Amino acid sequence: MRRGLRFVPLALLLAVVLELAVFVGVGRALGFGAAVLLVFAASLLGLVLLRREGMRAWRGFRSAAAAGQPPGGQVTDGLVGLAGALLLAVPGLVSGLVGVLLLVPPVRRLARVGVRRATERRVSSMVAGDLFGPRTVRVRQGAPQPQPQPQQPQPQQPVVVDGGRAIEGEIVEPGRH
Repeated sequence: MRRGLRFVPLALLLAVVLELAVFVGVGRALGFGAAVLLVFAASLLGLVLLRREGMRAWRGFRSAAAAGQPPGGQVTDGLVGLAGALLLAVPGLVSGLVGVLLLVPPVRRLARVGVRRATERRVSSMVAGDLFGPRTVRVRQGAPQPQPQPQQPQPQQPVVVDGGRAIEGEIVEPGRH
């Protein structure tokens, strides 16, 4: 985690340079006044959407909690919507375009899946289950496939199959150790 943080200043610098280059390009194509007006309008729209997305996320979380359902789906949808509105509110044409894309339903769905997967990788299985509900596990019949032995023994979790009977097993995700 900390290794990735050392690139944040460089990424921010590149984002600012990209924003300035795009602004200058749009300013030359449409005129400086039109470019400033476009950035101002996008930021104003982002501020309006920030409030709307925040209220929507809060209502979704509360309704899931009141219904006794895992709130992870509503939380991730709300986070993606808030990120889109925040990027739209930040002055800049590139960040505004990314923010608008995050608010478009198909892109928002893809981002929500990505946020969920990233969250599931970073938290324990128990916390992921509390946030997103039980995971779907495919059970294949036939001879078991040999699995490489892990360095350290990991606790096994019960898996519930169609009959409702619990069997011992563990979830093995490809590429994870």
